[in-house]
Amino acid sequence: MSSHISNERPAPDKVLTDIADYALNFEIESDLAYTTARFCLMDTLGCGLEALEYPACTKLLGPIVPGTVVPNGARVPGTNFQLDPVQAAFNIGAMIRWLDFNDTWLAAEWGHPSDNLGGILATADWLSREAIAEGQRPLTMRDVLTAMIKAHEIQGCIALDNSFNKVGLDHVVLVKVASTAVVCQLLGLSREQTINALSLAWVDGQSLRTYRHAPNTGSRKSWAAGDATSRAVRLALMARTGEMGYPSALTAKTWGFYEVSFRGQEFKFQRAYGSYVMENVLFKISYPAEFHAQTAVEAAMKLRARLDAMGKSAADVEKITIRTHEACLRIIDKKGPLSNPADRDHCVQYMVAIPLLFGRLTAADYEDDVAADPIFGPRIDALRAKIECVEEPRFTADYHDPEKRAITNSLRVELSDGTVLEETVEFPIGHRRRREEGMPLLVEKFKTNLRRRFNEAQQSRILEVSLDGERLEKMAVNEYVDLYVPQD
Repeated sequence: MSSHISNERPAPDKVLTDIADYALNFEIESDLAYTTARFCLMDTLGCGLEALEYPACTKLLGPIVPGTVVPNGARVPGTNFQLDPVQAAFNIGAMIRWLDFNDTWLAAEWGHPSDNLGGILATADWLSREAIAEGQRPLTMRDVLTAMIKAHEIQGCIALDNSFNKVGLDHVVLVKVASTAVVCQLLGLSREQTINALSLAWVDGQSLRTYRHAPNTGSRKSWAAGDATSRAVRLALMARTGEMGYPSALTAKTWGFYEVSFRGQEFKFQRAYGSYVMENVLFKISYPAEFHAQTAVEAAMKLRARLDAMGKSAADVEKITIRTHEACLRIIDKKGPLSNPADRDHCVQYMVAIPLLFGRLTAADYEDDVAADPIFGPRIDALRAKIECVEEPRFTADYHDPEKRAITNSLRVELSDGTVLEETVEFPIGHRRRREEGMPLLVEKFKTNLRRRFNEAQQSRILEVSLDGERLEKMAVNEYVDLYVPQD
């Protein structure tokens, strides 16, 4: 007995054509989106500069073959590396994501849309240097901001109603898809070539979330997005040569993404692509903490101040209850040993314990010299053991409400003398509802990160153009990136 399988090549999946048409043709008209993208550019590059202080990150950077310099290659901000666009995208992407301090998007799937800047900036910089070498006009930073807005939108809109984590896949699949789309546009690819490249991105084997969860949490989560955005550049360049695509990469029976990797379910979409995601993106301003814990850390800092005013300390704490949303429980509610920094920065108990004990939370607090300190370590672990997380259904509902997108955490602290203290924070300081309060602090964060790598004159040049939207948008990409090359 045999069954007939048609070998007629189908029309491309609508998901592929919708992404391609948006990336290639949609005109962004939102001033808010461009303003937010400019702040996002500063913040994202600043996060990368801070990551350069960590050897675990820098050991992965540079050319694949040491000493290689690529003529007209893309520069890696904060370093002297000049690389091919694929490797440059990995370098920039790994730096951006290393400390879990860049922007966030929370929905059915979460992720960090600024991860796409690795592929965008590397490609735009390389194309600009090539253009100048050939007597042509380079791309401008307006082109980079436009690509950022579109990459945010593609990643974020797919994430709204489609949970990849629930099928065990990591959210960096969306970085690869979004980066592929906008890199195709930067490269000047045709609609057919762009669809081909997007199909290749979906056909790729996708990353498992294994490295983000107990008992395997590890540093791959810090470079996985760099890997994804660099893979996007590679696939787009392959499509530019005329490499074929796979039109039903998502919908093919038996062999397509939906049946193989998404439990047979097709993607659902809440809204058409526009500029919604960039306008509503969440910035990590005060704390390098997994975003579901941002409000918990804010609440813990407030509680620390109240304890100080009462003449009390964390030593007086008997029990802490965190009422939270379901996603927080699923991702960062952890008990028991924490084996490395990647484990600690995805543990809400750890992220609450540090501010209650020390009145701070920095990237350095996740390192072994704090967690394994013979005095501090046992105090941290003892306080972690007193913290319990429970779901508050109302917080989960507000988390998914498109008009709210709250990330609420409520901390209830019971002291040994019977005193009870509570603090609730609904929207973190990086939320759109707190932009007026948050943006000045985001600029200060950027200034702090500039000071890590550059002299005062260089800091001033970078800051001046970055804060001037009109001037920045007109600037050639290579000229802006050159501002980030360290000077003696």
